[in-house]
Amino acid sequence: MINTTLCYIEDGSRYLMLHRTKKEGDLNRDKWIGIGGKFEDRETPYDCIRREMLEETGLVADTLEYRGIVTFISDRYPTEYMHLFIARDVSGTPLTDCDEGELAWIEKRDLYSLTLWEGDRIFLDLLDRDVPFFSLKLVYEGDRLVQHVLEYAK
Repeated sequence: MINTTLCYIEDGSRYLMLHRTKKEGDLNRDKWIGIGGKFEDRETPYDCIRREMLEETGLVADTLEYRGIVTFISDRYPTEYMHLFIARDVSGTPLTDCDEGELAWIEKRDLYSLTLWEGDRIFLDLLDRDVPFFSLKLVYEGDRLVQHVLEYAK
């Protein structure tokens, strides 16, 4: 089982997105995703996303909104719990290059024309609609989403 974080850094009508093009064997190869990565030992979700954000973008989140947990189940990869965040207030000097791919500010309305995981479209819509904290289960066979289950915290 793997724990990861993912954050969408928001600037008005745009998100900072990462086009994963540089790592060989990357399960996200050629996909557009937010910023984040795997937990290191003794990290909380907040510790992990702050570290990953700084490493990948050069930015520091002044505030983070913990928006949900996405459980990925796959016939190819171990189960993954992804802790999903939004950052609206950031400081620092953005990097021009990332060792995992290219960073770009993308208009939210243009996100769905990018190469995304099918399940990402579901949680991006939940973020866009400002849905309260949620748990989303995504089941994949290969790259194909075969099931999704959405639950809300009450």
